[in-house]
Amino acid sequence: MSLAGRRAPRQVIWTCVAIAGILGLRLNDVAAVQTTSAAPAQRFDLPQLLTAGKLRSSNREVTKLPERPDAVHVSAKDGPGVIWIDATEFSLGTIEIELRGKDVLQQSFIGIAFHGKGDASYESVYLRPFNFRADDPVRHGHAVQYMALPDFDWPVLRQKFPEEFERSVDKSIAPTDWVPLRVVVTAKAVEAYVGAVTTPTLEGRKLGESSAGLIGLWVGNTSDGDFANLRITK
Repeated sequence: MSLAGRRAPRQVIWTCVAIAGILGLRLNDVAAVQTTSAAPAQRFDLPQLLTAGKLRSSNREVTKLPERPDAVHVSAKDGPGVIWIDATEFSLGTIEIELRGKDVLQQSFIGIAFHGKGDASYESVYLRPFNFRADDPVRHGHAVQYMALPDFDWPVLRQKFPEEFERSVDKSIAPTDWVPLRVVVTAKAVEAYVGAVTTPTLEGRKLGESSAGLIGLWVGNTSDGDFANLRITK
């Protein structure tokens, strides 16, 4: 056998080792990216935070809900109200919570506030449970809302951008049940998933200039509600 013939297998071996090394590095890089992006959700025990004085009330009272150990109740009052949660500086990511309102016309507005800079400066995604199963298509289309205060309150959005920041929900969702709400916030858009769905119930362009701030439990005019199982993934 010639010298070239004896060297060929060794060259093939080294070539294979080099390719394997490159592939191994690339696979490690992919694994590192996946590990970085798959951050675990941070869970918040709302009754425990209440006991520790970590819930700050604005135009509402918050109490523990006896029937569910991980839940709190926010009282009703004229005007909107927010229960701000200390140490929840949130920018981009996902907010998940379970909400329970009531089936009373114009008396059940319940949701989550984020990017809070003050009691009148925040963004919010909220539900109108009394519209979940409305036969009137206009009312049904106003079941979930995204807004951003102070410039983009819901009346302004409904007048200037009709139907863009409001949507209907699946009629299988009962107005008085615990309803899962998942809000995904990116730099350019806000998505809301209401109930057990895999596609966005509402998807709108990002409003306002806020990019970070507190998270709060939000209720609207004359409304109360129950909140449980808050999770944040940044």
